[in-house]
Amino acid sequence: MITADYIVVGAGSAGAAVAARLSEDESCSVLLLEAGGPDSNPDIHIPARFSELFHTADDWDYQTIPQPGLNNRREYVPRGKVFGGTSSMNAMVYQRGHPSDYDGWAARGNEGWAYEDLLPFFRKMQHQERGESAHHGVGGPINVADPQDPNPLSIAFVDAALELGYAHKADFNAGEQEGFGVYQVTQKRGQRHSTAVGYLRPALRRPNFSAIPFAQVTKLIVEDARCLGVDYYHDGESKTARANREVVLCGGAINSPQLLLLSGIGPGDHLAEVGIPLVHDLPGVGQHLMDHIQVPLAYHCKAPVSLVDKDKPEQIKRYQEEKMGLLTSNLGESGGFARLNPDSPAPELQYHFGPDWFVRHGFETPNGHGFTILVGLVGTVSIGELKLHSADPFAPPSIDFACLMEDSDIQALLDGVKLGRKIAAASPFERYRGAEFLPGERVTADDELIHFIREFATTIYHPACSCRMGRDPLAVVDDRLRVHGIASLRVADASIMPRIINANTNAPCIMIGEKAATMILEDN
Repeated sequence: MITADYIVVGAGSAGAAVAARLSEDESCSVLLLEAGGPDSNPDIHIPARFSELFHTADDWDYQTIPQPGLNNRREYVPRGKVFGGTSSMNAMVYQRGHPSDYDGWAARGNEGWAYEDLLPFFRKMQHQERGESAHHGVGGPINVADPQDPNPLSIAFVDAALELGYAHKADFNAGEQEGFGVYQVTQKRGQRHSTAVGYLRPALRRPNFSAIPFAQVTKLIVEDARCLGVDYYHDGESKTARANREVVLCGGAINSPQLLLLSGIGPGDHLAEVGIPLVHDLPGVGQHLMDHIQVPLAYHCKAPVSLVDKDKPEQIKRYQEEKMGLLTSNLGESGGFARLNPDSPAPELQYHFGPDWFVRHGFETPNGHGFTILVGLVGTVSIGELKLHSADPFAPPSIDFACLMEDSDIQALLDGVKLGRKIAAASPFERYRGAEFLPGERVTADDELIHFIREFATTIYHPACSCRMGRDPLAVVDDRLRVHGIASLRVADASIMPRIINANTNAPCIMIGEKAATMILEDN
């Protein structure tokens, strides 16, 4: 049996940050347990190949239960099962979300979670290549850069939005978001800069830090309402690790509530249904699950400039020798935010522009060159839940985002599709724009467009809120991220968000990890 002061479960976006920061205190020992392996797959580090990681050993490869709002389709849910977690397989877009998102968290009674409280942690986690400012830090573990070699199609998208009267945004993370521009990315010299690279590699050199790959935690050990450690499966056998101080769950919005439920912490009636003895009745575990939704507007491209040729020998050579060319693309190179309701505190729509085909997660690719405008609903209203199918710790959970079950979500996406078409029709795309592949020029009526949305919409891979922070009866953790009713146990990942933010969730997850480590060291 292994003993450590702190046990961190999950080496992902938040978990790597928590574990690495805790290990900076030389007086304590840190054990990190990760169900996946090291980030040794070369495709992890080549930005344009992130979708090659889908359905591989580095992916939990989840799917939802049938979604009535998506014409009863099961929706694919990729999650990183590897050092770095989903920061090792995401599109690397660096976004924080609107300040009002966090101010809303604080307004619910979560002290220390307003945007001004969190800005120091956002600054601490990053090395902003543009330099230090009031909004950005330098010297942090995660490199934030402008795209190494932006595609002309991505620039055309920005110019098209500006032609429609939208503002140009050079920095989406300096307060107001509304407008369009080129996104910054978590890359360094054309390579992915994940939390495995930024946090774990330095931490692994410390004598008080150890990380065990391919170690899947199956149960929390709880006695007298205190978490004492974990059971985990490694090298074909069950093992135990004991924590002298605390256990920190960083499995993300899918795995953290799943592990709590497997350990008897959650809604008592649901645990009885699957035959798990009740340890602590905590009805909010797995509830309030949310994600963003996107739908693709796809066009044939008349010029041979898209990413279709990214794996040709000359592009591979250019990437290997110069770290330039098509393989440096994160696919979502540019984009922007649009506000539908002038009274909304934050924009409800976020666009990602891809100089390539991206239909049904990239699994359905037409022939020839193409580009995709991904219309994203980030002011999501629909709320789902996560449950267990059984007491088997190796069985995937029941994931239900309740995608597009609220009429306001459908209406927002419908408005977003219409705006996306206007952007595609603007003059900067004249030299590139071929026939509309999706939804197709003949699809114009609202009912036809709604059918298209329900048939082709996917999540944006931003699950959150399933162990939400707060003081209400369905809150799972307090504002110090301590699990209600269980001592020496915290959750630190996207699951603790009281409400999903209105942008990409990777940077906020890392920020949560940074803040969690600071609070843990303060409290101990």
